[in-house]
Amino acid sequence: MHTKTVYLLIILLFSFTITTFSQSKKEVKKHKIKTCMMVDIENGKTVTDKKIIFDKSGEITEETEYDKNGSIKNTHKYKYNKEGDEIEDSEYNLTDKLVKKKVTKYNSFNEKSEEQLYDGNGVLQKSYVYTYDAKGLKIERKTLDSSGKIVETRKYMYTYGK
Repeated sequence: MHTKTVYLLIILLFSFTITTFSQSKKEVKKHKIKTCMMVDIENGKTVTDKKIIFDKSGEITEETEYDKNGSIKNTHKYKYNKEGDEIEDSEYNLTDKLVKKKVTKYNSFNEKSEEQLYDGNGVLQKSYVYTYDAKGLKIERKTLDSSGKIVETRKYMYTYGK
């Protein structure tokens, strides 16, 4: 019984730590947080689940996920523009080989205008193109295949209160 109580306290402590480190970019910057480790404790065994690395601006620059044995599953490396918007997300496998990459573009109003998804060899797989109304609300997302052909259109419709 005592062992279960100790494990419960450890889990609560780690949960509090995770919550503390799952803060906004503003909080990460304010407290000068450089890394955040998330661990799971199961059957008395502590295993790292995720490691996050932040830059001086509080942006996530690298995020590594681990499997239940503590081995690396994948790593995401991020790049941002001067406004702090994500412009690139590159995913690497456990041997640090590029698996896929997402490149995001923004329009002159700093709205996401396009996402391009590439495989590990740099070959375009598909794209998303976004359209906004005069209020800056997203009204459409077109999905294009690798040849630029529209394969799906999603519409966003809003209702407004008085």
